[in-house]
Amino acid sequence: MGYPSDSSGMKHLILIATLLISTSGFAQLLTNLGGQRAGVSALTFLKNDISPRSMAMSGANLALTADGMAAVHNTALMAQTEDIHIAASDLMLGAGIHQSWVNGVLPIKSSNSAIGLNLNYLSSGAMKVRTEFQPQGTGEIFYANQMAAGVAYSQLLSDRFSFGTNIKVVHERLAQFTNTTVAADLGFLYTTDVKDLKFGIVVQNFGGNSILRGDFMAQDFNRQPVSLDKYSVPTIFRLGASIKPWETEQQSVVVAVQLEHPNDNSENIRMGGEYNFKNMLFVRAGYKLNVQGETLPTFGVGYRVVVGRSAMMVNYAVNATQYLGTLHAFGLDVSINNDKRE
Repeated sequence: MGYPSDSSGMKHLILIATLLISTSGFAQLLTNLGGQRAGVSALTFLKNDISPRSMAMSGANLALTADGMAAVHNTALMAQTEDIHIAASDLMLGAGIHQSWVNGVLPIKSSNSAIGLNLNYLSSGAMKVRTEFQPQGTGEIFYANQMAAGVAYSQLLSDRFSFGTNIKVVHERLAQFTNTTVAADLGFLYTTDVKDLKFGIVVQNFGGNSILRGDFMAQDFNRQPVSLDKYSVPTIFRLGASIKPWETEQQSVVVAVQLEHPNDNSENIRMGGEYNFKNMLFVRAGYKLNVQGETLPTFGVGYRVVVGRSAMMVNYAVNATQYLGTLHAFGLDVSINNDKRE
């Protein structure tokens, strides 16, 4: 099937731009829609954007090209890749807190599918136990660690439509308290033949309630016992699209927009763009609407080098925030040519 004319592609681009402008105005009119839900979920490390490519584009990631971080963006993207991917990233949150991600994706060409394993881990490092009488520490230490281990599967149902899911076991340890629960991601992707226009839908972190448990009695600042309540996981519904409005033999530009509806905060909009030079150098930027404390654009770069039958992509992103300072993310994605594998 041939591609539509440039005028047809331009019409689609104008339509997306119109929807974006309309949605931006809507976000300004209802700046706190859902804001009353802030803080009602637990395990919020699951919401952190740990993909440098996505972070640089302000999280507008549902309909990007498949890479080793596909299970973070949209599990439906995994079936789009033809190469084996091994990816890792590190997000520096400040105060010695790091969040790391390791992922592997194996395409299965015989069934037009892909499987993957992933591990998401946040560590606070050692922290001192302090009291009002020993503010410099009692000599004891404690840890706050959170982890999610997942198994992902993606299936290409046609040359245009794919879906994917990621089932993960989530565990956290806060001092003497622990909590274990199960959550799932579900993603869909539809690709058109108009300037690589793609649409994505994702439900992320769908699961039940969780509660911390432990033998130690929880107390407030007045040494009074407090009960530990159940909280939901941070479920997010995402709807997004991307398009490649300009492309030559050596350069291209991708523009993406995304609407997010979290169960524990206000609705918000993510916009991002990526400039590709010779499939080697990538420059990215993005902006968030209606995200408190994040009023500045995000930026990032990527560099891809080919070694034999394999390629390696190095990514970096920076996000200046009001409350957490400037966040930095680094990532490495190694793709291995899978032509001779079944």
